[in-house]
Amino acid sequence: MSGLFDGTSLERPVSCEVCEKSLDDCACPRSHDGQVRKPTDQQVRIRREKRRKGKVATVVEGLDPCASDLSAILKQLKSACAAGGKKADGVIEIQGDHTERVLAIFKDMGYPAKRSGG
Repeated sequence: MSGLFDGTSLERPVSCEVCEKSLDDCACPRSHDGQVRKPTDQQVRIRREKRRKGKVATVVEGLDPCASDLSAILKQLKSACAAGGKKADGVIEIQGDHTERVLAIFKDMGYPAKRSGG
């Protein structure tokens, strides 16, 4: 990767605009186009859905699948709610009505999460 002032005595590696580390050492979450996506930039919506046979699920939408580790978030939510769950197409589903608990967890992680629906 070429850096700033490439080929001169002032050459510096390209650095991240958030943490100011070189891009090779940067651990900031990035979207698929390479832009930094902080948790505060993602609009997380949490809602309750009623499924067939009267079962209820908590659904989390609005997470960027490239910038967020959906598997780690799902594992944390399943553990905190003591329930099963899955992720598909950038959507996380937790079995049961855990909207308030999930909302509190996302706010603690720094996401501006909101409840949606009725």
